[in-house]
Amino acid sequence: MKRMHIHVAVEDLNDSIRFYGAMFGNKQPTVLKSDYCKWELTDLAVNFAISQRGAKPGVDHIGIQVETDAELEEMNARFTAAKLPVQEQTETTCCYAKSDKAWTVDPQGVAWETFRTLEAAPVYGESHDRTQAQARSTAACCSPAESIVKMRSRA
Repeated sequence: MKRMHIHVAVEDLNDSIRFYGAMFGNKQPTVLKSDYCKWELTDLAVNFAISQRGAKPGVDHIGIQVETDAELEEMNARFTAAKLPVQEQTETTCCYAKSDKAWTVDPQGVAWETFRTLEAAPVYGESHDRTQAQARSTAACCSPAESIVKMRSRA
Protein backbone atom coordinates (compact mmCIF):
# COMPACT_ATOMS: atom_id res chain seq x y z
CA MET A 1 0.00 0.00 0.00
CA LYS A 2 1.16 3.51 -0.78
CA ARG A 3 0.20 6.35 1.55
CA MET A 4 0.22 10.11 0.96
CA HIS A 5 2.28 11.95 3.58
CA ILE A 6 1.47 15.50 4.63
CA HIS A 7 3.51 17.21 7.35
CA VAL A 8 2.31 20.50 8.82
CA ALA A 9 4.47 22.59 11.16
CA VAL A 10 2.32 23.75 14.10
CA GLU A 11 2.55 26.36 16.83
CA ASP A 12 0.64 24.50 19.58
CA LEU A 13 0.97 20.71 19.50
CA ASN A 14 -1.83 20.00 22.01
CA ASP A 15 -4.30 22.32 20.23
CA SER A 16 -3.42 20.66 16.94
CA ILE A 17 -3.71 17.12 18.35
CA ARG A 18 -7.25 18.01 19.50
CA PHE A 19 -8.11 19.44 16.06
CA TYR A 20 -6.70 16.57 14.01
CA GLY A 21 -7.96 13.93 16.41
CA ALA A 22 -11.49 15.26 15.87
CA MET A 23 -10.89 15.63 12.11
CA PHE A 24 -9.79 12.01 11.80
CA GLY A 25 -12.74 10.61 13.76
CA ASN A 26 -11.11 10.46 17.18
CA LYS A 27 -8.49 7.97 16.01
CA GLN A 28 -5.50 7.69 18.33
CA PRO A 29 -2.12 8.83 16.97
CA THR A 30 0.29 6.17 15.76
CA VAL A 31 3.24 8.14 17.17
CA LEU A 32 3.02 10.72 19.95
CA LYS A 33 6.12 12.55 21.21
CA SER A 34 6.57 15.83 23.07
CA ASP A 35 7.20 17.66 19.79
CA TYR A 36 5.66 15.37 17.16
CA CYS A 37 2.49 13.47 16.42
CA LYS A 38 1.57 11.21 13.50
CA TRP A 39 -1.58 9.41 12.39
CA GLU A 40 -1.26 6.60 9.83
CA LEU A 41 -4.75 6.61 8.41
CA THR A 42 -5.97 3.69 6.35
CA ASP A 43 -9.44 4.92 5.45
CA LEU A 44 -8.52 7.86 3.17
CA ALA A 45 -7.64 7.69 -0.49
CA VAL A 46 -6.00 10.81 -1.95
CA ASN A 47 -7.28 13.42 -4.40
CA PHE A 48 -4.20 15.55 -5.11
CA ALA A 49 -4.51 18.70 -7.23
CA ILE A 50 -2.24 21.52 -8.32
CA SER A 51 -3.14 24.81 -9.98
CA GLN A 52 -1.54 27.94 -11.34
CA ARG A 53 -4.16 30.62 -10.69
CA GLY A 54 -2.33 33.50 -9.02
CA ALA A 55 -2.39 32.21 -5.42
CA LYS A 56 0.79 32.14 -3.31
CA PRO A 57 2.75 28.93 -4.12
CA GLY A 58 2.72 26.24 -1.41
CA VAL A 59 -0.01 24.29 0.35
CA ASP A 60 -3.25 26.08 -0.56
CA HIS A 61 -5.66 23.90 1.39
CA ILE A 62 -6.21 20.31 2.44
CA GLY A 63 -9.47 18.47 2.01
CA ILE A 64 -11.35 15.26 2.44
CA GLN A 65 -13.60 14.20 -0.41
CA VAL A 66 -16.60 12.03 0.41
CA GLU A 67 -19.01 9.99 -1.70
CA THR A 68 -22.38 10.44 0.04
CA ASP A 69 -24.45 13.07 1.83
CA ALA A 70 -24.20 10.99 5.01
CA GLU A 71 -20.38 11.03 4.83
CA LEU A 72 -20.45 14.79 4.24
CA GLU A 73 -22.65 15.26 7.32
CA GLU A 74 -20.23 13.09 9.34
CA MET A 75 -17.22 15.15 8.23
CA ASN A 76 -19.03 18.42 8.95
CA ALA A 77 -19.75 17.07 12.44
CA ARG A 78 -16.02 16.40 12.82
CA PHE A 79 -15.29 20.04 11.92
CA THR A 80 -17.80 21.09 14.57
CA ALA A 81 -16.23 18.70 17.11
CA ALA A 82 -12.89 20.40 16.50
CA LYS A 83 -14.56 23.54 17.93
CA LEU A 84 -13.61 25.75 15.01
CA PRO A 85 -15.78 27.98 12.82
CA VAL A 86 -17.33 26.21 9.85
CA GLN A 87 -18.58 27.65 6.59
CA GLU A 88 -20.95 25.40 4.64
CA GLN A 89 -21.51 25.79 0.90
CA THR A 90 -24.09 24.07 -1.26
CA GLU A 91 -23.91 23.59 -5.01
CA THR A 92 -20.79 25.74 -5.23
CA THR A 93 -18.63 25.66 -8.35
CA CYS A 94 -14.92 25.22 -7.76
CA CYS A 95 -12.09 23.35 -9.48
CA TYR A 96 -14.25 22.52 -12.51
CA ALA A 97 -16.82 20.77 -10.31
CA LYS A 98 -20.11 21.57 -8.61
CA SER A 99 -19.95 20.42 -4.98
CA ASP A 100 -21.49 20.63 -1.54
CA LYS A 101 -18.75 21.42 0.98
CA ALA A 102 -17.72 22.92 4.27
CA TRP A 103 -14.58 24.85 5.23
CA THR A 104 -12.67 25.43 8.43
CA VAL A 105 -9.16 26.58 9.30
CA ASP A 106 -6.81 24.62 11.55
CA PRO A 107 -4.81 26.13 14.43
CA GLN A 108 -1.96 27.10 12.04
CA GLY A 109 -4.26 28.83 9.56
CA VAL A 110 -4.28 25.98 7.02
CA ALA A 111 -7.64 25.83 5.24
CA TRP A 112 -9.45 22.48 5.38
CA GLU A 113 -12.46 21.51 3.30
CA THR A 114 -14.72 18.50 3.18
CA PHE A 115 -16.74 18.06 0.01
CA ARG A 116 -18.98 15.88 -2.12
CA THR A 117 -18.71 16.39 -5.88
CA LEU A 118 -22.12 16.53 -7.53
CA GLU A 119 -21.12 16.95 -11.18
CA ALA A 120 -18.48 18.39 -13.49
CA ALA A 121 -18.53 22.11 -14.26
CA PRO A 122 -17.30 23.86 -17.43
CA VAL A 123 -15.54 26.66 -15.49
CA TYR A 124 -12.89 26.65 -12.75
CA GLY A 125 -15.16 28.37 -10.29
CA GLU A 126 -17.31 31.16 -9.07
CA SER A 127 -17.21 33.05 -5.83
CA HIS A 128 -18.42 31.09 -2.81
CA ASP A 129 -19.80 34.38 -1.53
CA ARG A 130 -22.33 35.05 -4.26
CA THR A 131 -23.09 38.51 -2.83
CA GLN A 132 -19.56 39.51 -3.83
CA ALA A 133 -19.36 37.51 -7.05
CA GLN A 134 -18.12 40.43 -9.10
CA ALA A 135 -15.59 41.60 -6.51
CA ARG A 136 -13.83 38.28 -5.88
CA SER A 137 -11.52 36.56 -8.31
CA THR A 138 -12.16 32.95 -9.29
CA ALA A 139 -8.78 32.09 -7.74
CA ALA A 140 -10.50 32.54 -4.35
CA CYS A 141 -13.44 30.22 -5.01
CA CYS A 142 -11.65 27.22 -3.54
CA SER A 143 -10.88 28.63 -0.12
CA PRO A 144 -12.80 29.50 3.02
CA ALA A 145 -14.40 32.90 3.34
CA GLU A 146 -12.18 35.54 4.88
CA SER A 147 -14.56 35.67 7.85
CA ILE A 148 -13.70 32.03 8.74
CA VAL A 149 -9.98 32.80 8.61
CA LYS A 150 -10.44 35.90 10.80
CA MET A 151 -12.62 33.99 13.30
CA ARG A 152 -9.89 31.34 13.63
CA SER A 153 -7.15 33.92 14.11
CA ARG A 154 -9.08 35.34 17.10
CA ALA A 155 -9.66 31.89 18.68
